[in-house]
Amino acid sequence: MSIPQEQQHAVQPDISPAMVWLMATATGLIVANLYYAQPLVGPISLATGLDAGAAGLIVTLTQLGYCLGMLFIVPLGDLVENRKLIVTALVGTACALGVAAFSTTAALFLPAMFCVGLGSVAAQILVPFAAHLARPETRGQTVGTVVSGLLMGIMLARPVSSLVTDALGWHAVFVISALGMAALAWLLKRRLPLREPDHSSTYAALLGSMWHLLTSTPILRRRAAYQFCMFGAFSLFWTTVPLVLASPAHGLSQTGIAIFALVGIAGAIASPFAGRRADQGKSLSTTAMALGAGAISFIVPLFVHGSQLLELGLLVAASVVLDMGVSASLVTGQRAIYSLGADVRSRLNGLYMSIFFLGGALGSSLGGWMYAHHGWTGVLWTGLMFPLAGLVVFATEQRGQR
Repeated sequence: MSIPQEQQHAVQPDISPAMVWLMATATGLIVANLYYAQPLVGPISLATGLDAGAAGLIVTLTQLGYCLGMLFIVPLGDLVENRKLIVTALVGTACALGVAAFSTTAALFLPAMFCVGLGSVAAQILVPFAAHLARPETRGQTVGTVVSGLLMGIMLARPVSSLVTDALGWHAVFVISALGMAALAWLLKRRLPLREPDHSSTYAALLGSMWHLLTSTPILRRRAAYQFCMFGAFSLFWTTVPLVLASPAHGLSQTGIAIFALVGIAGAIASPFAGRRADQGKSLSTTAMALGAGAISFIVPLFVHGSQLLELGLLVAASVVLDMGVSASLVTGQRAIYSLGADVRSRLNGLYMSIFFLGGALGSSLGGWMYAHHGWTGVLWTGLMFPLAGLVVFATEQRGQR
C-alpha cells in the first residue's frame, strides 16, 4: 500500500540549516570560476600571447563551456547519482584551473578555460539537489538561500580576482581556486547524502526529452523569458559600469571599482525573501516587483542628474536594486519549475539556466557595443529595454490568469 503524498511530505525530514549553507557556499565558490578572468583579460592576454582582437575568447570560451555543460551534463542529475556527479565535475574543474594557472600559451590556456566552464556546472546540479532535499513547504526559501550564494559568487569573483592579482599576480587566482575546488570536492563527498534518481532512461533519451520539455512546459518558457531579460540587464550593467567608474566622470581606481562591486552584492539578500514569498503563493507579485526593480535601476540614473557624488550614489543604489530584482526573479522562477516534478528537475534546471545565460551573453555584447558607440546614456536605454520586455511578457500572464 502506497503512502499518500501528504503523509510522505509529513514524514520527510527537512534539509538542515548547515547543509543549506554548505550548498550555498559551494555554489558561490564554483560559479565564481566563470568570472575570475573577466577583469584579468589584459594581463592574461599579454602573458599568453593573445592579441587584442582575440582576447575576448578568454571569457567567451568559459561561458560556452558552461552553456554546453548545462545542456549535456546537468541533465545527468536525473540519471546519475548526484553526489558522484558533483564530485567528478569538481575534480575536473580543479585540474582545468591548475592547467590554466601555469599556462604560458593561448593554445593551452583557452581550452583549459573551456573545461573550467564545463566543470563549473556542478553548481547547477547542487541547486536542484537542494530542492530535492527540502520539504515542499520550505523549498522556495531553501532554493533562495542556495541561489543567494550563487549570486554572491558571481558578484564577488571580479573584485576578488582584481585584489588577488594586485597582490600576488593573476596566476595566483587560478592556483587558489584550483586548490579550493579540490578541497570542496573532498568536503562535499563527505557531507552530501547519496541521491539515486528514480529514472530508468538512457542518456540519449534523456537529452532527446529536453526539447519536448521546453515545448510542452509553458511555465518553464515563461520563467526563462523573465530571467533572460533580467540577466541580460544585469550583464549589460556590470559589463559597462566599470568603464563608467574608471572614466574621467568618476575617476575611480581598480580598488575603488572593486569596492563598488562589493557593495552591489547586498542585492543578493533578496533571494531568501523572494523564496519565502513564493512558498506563500505570492510568485506573481514577487515577479512584478523584480521586473519593476530592474526597470527602476535604469530609469533613475537615466533621468536624475546632479553632482558627481549624487550620480555615484545613484549608481550604487541602482546596482543594489538591480541585483535584488535579478535575485528575486531567479529564485521565484526556480521555485516554480522545481515544483513540476523531481524526476525532471535537473533537465528543467539545465534548460532554464541555459536560457538565463544566453540573456547574459546578449546583454554583455550589447553593453560593450552601445558604450563604444552611444556612451553611458545609450547603455541605460538599452538596459531598460530588457526589464520592460519582461514586463510585457508578464502582462500576458496576468491576462491569461484573469
